[in-house]
Amino acid sequence: MSRAQTDNIAGQAAHWIVQLSAGDARARDAAQAGFAAWKAADPRHAAAAASMEGLLGQLQSVHGPAGGDTRPARAALAAVAPGRRRQLAGAVAAAMLVLAVGLAASDRPAYLLADLRSPTGQWRTHTLADGSRLTLGSDTAVNLRFTGGERHVQLVQGEILVEVAKDARRPFLVDSRQAALRALGTRFTVRQHDGATVLSMLESKVAVQLPRHADTMVAAGQRTRITAAGAGPLEPFDAASLQDAWRAHQLVVDDRPLPEVLDELARHRPGQLRYDRAQLAHIRVAAVLPLDDTDQALQLLLDNFPQLRVRMLTRYLVMVDAPAHGSAGTSGKNKK
Repeated sequence: MSRAQTDNIAGQAAHWIVQLSAGDARARDAAQAGFAAWKAADPRHAAAAASMEGLLGQLQSVHGPAGGDTRPARAALAAVAPGRRRQLAGAVAAAMLVLAVGLAASDRPAYLLADLRSPTGQWRTHTLADGSRLTLGSDTAVNLRFTGGERHVQLVQGEILVEVAKDARRPFLVDSRQAALRALGTRFTVRQHDGATVLSMLESKVAVQLPRHADTMVAAGQRTRITAAGAGPLEPFDAASLQDAWRAHQLVVDDRPLPEVLDELARHRPGQLRYDRAQLAHIRVAAVLPLDDTDQALQLLLDNFPQLRVRMLTRYLVMVDAPAHGSAGTSGKNKK
């Protein structure tokens, strides 16, 4: 087989790896079926796929805290024949993404089997059978169980905005891993994050129902973080700003550590956004950032914090650090 043929097959293998990293679940499923058929069509395809999979195995050491050693990835590419290195290099970022998804998305089956889903970086609004409206934030999944006596929305992962249609005969409940949230009003948001449920009330009230705990009433303009230990303190927040943020797909932060802001941006973009939390923890942010365009959001952070460095190695691998540490308590503001 000529070098041109070898390079062409390697390029096809790289193309399939990119397709396997698609943000939409159906697109990934179709890519998996297509990749399997492509490998079965020709022994040379299977060999190229095995070579690519070997590269993926060597790239596993790249997954981890920001600032990790990337030498294994470079060594893996160096070991590839020169004629194929160019094609494989273009697939390294996608390979990293595939590894990140495989290692981090332990809830993927539940996501794929959920009744309603939204891919990374997208919002989807659904009108339910009872007339209630449910908006799913980025990478969110829910299950629905409506009966003659109750209406249940199970939050599998992610974040939702709920607008409840009144029905005195059937209570409306959002079930998270930590609590059942019984709606006594109309509008609120619920987020499942880091072993906790965060409830933010926009209008009226919700009763937080927990095993072995008395119900906690959360009113408009109040927020609580619910864990296995119970509901946390009720904290005030700007409900109007939160509603505007959902409407405009924005992230509104006021004096929050930069790593928490980057956590939010990472939820809304494909691939990996990597950073050293300890290095950036002293930087505090007050900003309005676009979640529809996380590249722009990162640029706005860079404009406001010149001590930062943002390296977009590929669309799917972005690294943020601060080579020259700013002084403690550094803050910046951006209002659009």
